[in-house]
Order: sequence, then C-alpha cells, then structure tokens
Amino acid sequence: MYHVKEAFYTLQGEGGQAGRASVFCRFSGCNLWSGREEDRASAACTFCDTDFLGTDGQNGGRFATAEALADQLTALWPDQDGPNMRGATPYVVFTGGEPLLQLDEALIQAMQARGFEVAVETNGTLPAPPGIDWLCVSPKGATALAITAGNELKLVYPQAEAPPERFARLDFDHFFLQPMDTGAGGRRARPADDAIAATTTDTMAASVAYCLAHPQWRLSLQTHKITGID
Repeated sequence: MYHVKEAFYTLQGEGGQAGRASVFCRFSGCNLWSGREEDRASAACTFCDTDFLGTDGQNGGRFATAEALADQLTALWPDQDGPNMRGATPYVVFTGGEPLLQLDEALIQAMQARGFEVAVETNGTLPAPPGIDWLCVSPKGATALAITAGNELKLVYPQAEAPPERFARLDFDHFFLQPMDTGAGGRRARPADDAIAATTTDTMAASVAYCLAHPQWRLSLQTHKITGID
C-alpha cells in the first residue's frame, strides 16, 4: 500500500531541474519529523515547510499496487499526442516527507514502463532502490547519509549541524545551496511577495556569499513559491 499526500502537474521549483514540467508525487510520512508542530523542536529536522500528513491532499489517497499509483500519476501528464509535446519526456518527481520510506523498484519500473523519467528528492538517510534517473539528496542536520553519490546534492542553508564543507567531497554531479525559508507557513501558504521576503534577508545573503566564495556550489531558489504555483 502506497500512502500519497498529494499529486499534481506543475513546474519543478528547485535545483538542477528547475522549470521543467513535472508530475509531483508527495508521499505521506517522514523519518526525521512526525509532521506535527508539537514535535518540531525535538525532531531531527526542525525547519520543514511541507505538509505531508495523511492522504487528504490533491489527488492523494492510498494505492494498493504500483500499477494503480502509476496509472494515477500518468493521468496527470498532458496528452502525449498533443501538438505541444514534441521532445517532452514525461517526468515524475517523488518527494515527501521522505519518499524512500515507500518508493520501491516496482513503482520505479511501472513509471518507466509508461515512458517517464523518475526523479527522487530524499533526505539521504535511507538506501535508494535501483533504477532512479535523477537522484537529489537534501541533507538535514546531523543525520548520517546512507546515500553519498547521485545527480544532485541540494543543501538548505544555513544549518548549524550541516555545513557545506561536510558534503563537498561527496560524489554528486551538482551541488546547490538553497536559502532557508524563515517565514511562517507552508509551501503554498503565503503570497509570492511574502515568500520572496522570507528568503531575501539573512539566509539569502549568506547563501549568495557562500556560493561566491565557493564556486563548487550554485544557488537554488524555491521558484514555485516565488511564482505562486504548486
């Protein structure tokens, strides 16, 4: 049984694939925080801005098989035979919460059989199943990484227990620094101007300064918040 908080068609908001048309599948649950505010202060990750509790979101639900969930996600992608689809490879991003609590080889293969490239954004504390096309690791705090190689390492900055130097020698193709959103509320809770303000003060300046001083790292912005899309 797969538990999905929400699934929707959008543009990738962050990192190396920013701006790409994508089907997002957000799994319920995380191994670093319960998702409840009363547990935030004692959690391994204290700054999460995402609602991943339950299965009550857009196109959310419980799916008994990989084939059933793959059919649901495929239906969110535009008609492949339409006039605007030339050269557009279907793309699905599995995220959370922590997607590797649920994502398995069967679901990866089911999506690839339907023509999708499969991307994952994970906190990196759990081993990844084989077959992922784009693997993004976003480390959180002092947690140990089970994944030390992939396509993209995207570090929310600053984190006292997760300085960039700790990850700079890992085997990733791309290294991104993303200013921490210090505003209240979740992913779609604020208008675009408030979202920009939340990430253009101290954390933005610190991230820009670090990238300038350490060119291995590139700046990643949460463009979905800035544009006000899912």
